[in-house]
This record gives sequence, structure tokens and C-alpha cells, in this order.
Amino acid sequence: MIDWNPRYMYRDEFEESSEMEYFLNEVCTEDWNLQQDKGRSLSEGTRILQKKFPDHVVKIQLYYDRWEKMIKGHIHQNVTLLQKLKERYKLYGLTNWSAETFPIVFKRYSFFKLFDGIVISGEEKLIKPDKKIFELILERYHLEAKNSLFIDDNINNIQTAKEIGFVTIHVQEKTDLKTELHALDLI
Repeated sequence: MIDWNPRYMYRDEFEESSEMEYFLNEVCTEDWNLQQDKGRSLSEGTRILQKKFPDHVVKIQLYYDRWEKMIKGHIHQNVTLLQKLKERYKLYGLTNWSAETFPIVFKRYSFFKLFDGIVISGEEKLIKPDKKIFELILERYHLEAKNSLFIDDNINNIQTAKEIGFVTIHVQEKTDLKTELHALDLI
């Protein structure tokens, strides 16, 4: 639903894209960011990384100070589909997101209000693909996996959802979500 990428902000902070890629692959990594999505505070995550990489203190600080610049916007065609699905179904969100940054996008993007419920990893101290977070959403909203569609871009999350019994759509770069939803006769 959201086009988020740290490169949107960091491309203006590095002279060479290779330097930025090194920084994002070796310093401010996806695994490090996932720990904040799992509930670690942004300040603690930043402090830990700054101690580990003292040569990058300033650029590490920018990660959450300028986090909003990492958001290009919402993905229009997917939000349109969300609105169409809402006409016929209840919608629930299951997201790996920091409890500190999610309120920012929730306030900025009104489509989040289409969801009947959202489970946020940072609030639950669990992240996908842990089965416990999938079980949590099922239990909290009285859902059955076999009657639920799970859409995600991460294959590990898709595999866990399948194991639990969800119908799934794995969104990849060339996936046309509208076509996939038509194939399942959902729109």
C-alpha cells in the first residue's frame, strides 16, 4: 500500500550510489530495521548502531530523523483495489512496522481507515514470518485462515501463511494484483 524505501531519502546524502548501497547493506540493514518493527525503540536501535559504526553516526541518525522522506507515497492501483474489496469484504492489516512510525502513516493516509483491524508488529513485539503473529490476527478478529486471503511481497511471509492455511498472493515486481484478485473471483 505504501511505497517506502530508504533510498528515497539517502540518495541525497551520498555522492555515489555505491556508497549508499554499502551503507544500506552493511550498516542500516533490513535486519536492523526489523528489530524496530519488532518493538525495539527507534532511539535504542539508533544508539546501538551508532556504537557499532562510529564513522556513520550522522547518517545513522538520519534514518529515523528523516524517515518520512523514505515514503514516496501510496501505491495508487493497490489502494483503489482496497477500496473495491471493502465494498464486499472485511479487511485486516498484518504489518511489520515500528509502533513509533506507524501512527505517522496512519494519520497521513486515510485508506488505513478502511481496515476493520490492523495488527502492528511493533506493538505486539512479534514480526512476520513468525507464526505467532498470524495466529494473533486470526484469534483477535475471529478469522479462519482457510477463509482469508493474505497478500504480501515477502516469500517467507507467504510460506508461513500457506502453512497456516491462508489463501495467498505473493506480490512481486511484475504482479498485477487486480488480475490475481480476478483469478480468485474476489473482484
